[in-house]
Amino acid sequence: MTSRELAPREYVQPIRRSSWWLSRGTYFWFMIRELTALFVFIYVLFLLALVARAPSSDSFTRFFEYMKSPTSMGWHLAVLVMVLYHTVTFLNLTPKAIVLWRGEQKVPPAAIASAHYIVWIAVSLTVLWIALG
Repeated sequence: MTSRELAPREYVQPIRRSSWWLSRGTYFWFMIRELTALFVFIYVLFLLALVARAPSSDSFTRFFEYMKSPTSMGWHLAVLVMVLYHTVTFLNLTPKAIVLWRGEQKVPPAAIASAHYIVWIAVSLTVLWIALG
């Protein structure tokens, strides 16, 4: 026997390339979260198109007429759900990414997540107040 035959070999578990994320619930929800980022990106492109049309009042007005259609309302509702899911999962992960110490004690993860939720709500209410004001 050669030394190569005696050397330990690493076991490589075969993984199906197309459906690996369906094997566990945590993988599935992770991929759904990543999919929501695509919806956020598409919506950003939508908002940029809206801003690009702003100088032309006629084009901007036609654009807002389209916004009243059921298709547009459905799209906005779907994007809202995706963005809310993405935001909540992101804020729930912050205690894992940010570990704070207060002296010798670790700040509880619930306190870190709560602080982020409070800031999110405050910023959202401020933007709503500016938009409606």
